[in-house]
Amino acid sequence: MSDAVTRLPAPPPRPDADGRAYHYRVIARAIAELDAAGGERLALPDLAARLGMSPAHFQRVFSQWVGVSPKRYQQYLALGHARRLLAERFTVLEAALGSGLSGPGRLHDLFLRWEAMTPGDYARAGAGLEIAWGWFETPFGPAIAMGTDRGLCGLGFAAEMGAQAAFDDLARRWPRAAFREAPERLRNWVEAAFGGGEARLHLIGAPFQIKVWEALLSIPSGHVTTYSQLAASVGNPRAVRAVGTAVGRNPVSFLIPCHRAIAKTGGLGGYHWGLPVKRAMLAWEAARLEAEAAQ
Repeated sequence: MSDAVTRLPAPPPRPDADGRAYHYRVIARAIAELDAAGGERLALPDLAARLGMSPAHFQRVFSQWVGVSPKRYQQYLALGHARRLLAERFTVLEAALGSGLSGPGRLHDLFLRWEAMTPGDYARAGAGLEIAWGWFETPFGPAIAMGTDRGLCGLGFAAEMGAQAAFDDLARRWPRAAFREAPERLRNWVEAAFGGGEARLHLIGAPFQIKVWEALLSIPSGHVTTYSQLAASVGNPRAVRAVGTAVGRNPVSFLIPCHRAIAKTGGLGGYHWGLPVKRAMLAWEAARLEAEAAQ
């Protein structure tokens, strides 16, 4: 990767034509406000006022996208939510893997297809690859997406670490690749990740990492597992620390759901892109699961 690429300033996200980016910005700001409250309940009029919207308009936009009311969503952001998930929606990965969920599967209305790079290709650090990149609005703040002609190979979030740091974090993983700003090549896959459709992934990692990421793909949305369960599912129950490292190196956040791995105590554990982002993802998925169950 040339010095010119590494010094490129990450541009601001661009709004799209159909208003989706507007809704994403509203949801991202609302999540940030709710998370910053630290468990204190925010009344609808107060929250809407912070966002510069009428209570009715904000309630309509929020409920349309998340599936539940802002009041209900705040319950999912509470600090004890991860412990409740562990008690109520803990996924035994061996059963999930045995049912065939590790291949192409359904994530809400998202069809996900993926293929992995060979170990030899991975060892070449991206040499010969052209990786397109672009910025997109998401419910969890600005996201940097990267991908090859086979699918998304990177998805990171800038809300906590900043845009340039998020860009550099992904780009340095494949230092010999050629990077080109081309968001139009990625847009359909990114929009599918958050709005339904078919997304494709191109996993670029070491063999052990890919085994861990495959196990993560088996965790249903709205459910969680533990790092020790992940270690057992990849055939090495003592490798909890190595599994945690592989989880932290997951380059395609959200789609490879490393946010669904929590500590066996019920604590959130770590998250590469920031714990507020992880908490928001778990809350959003639980809310979506509840809304789907009610239909």
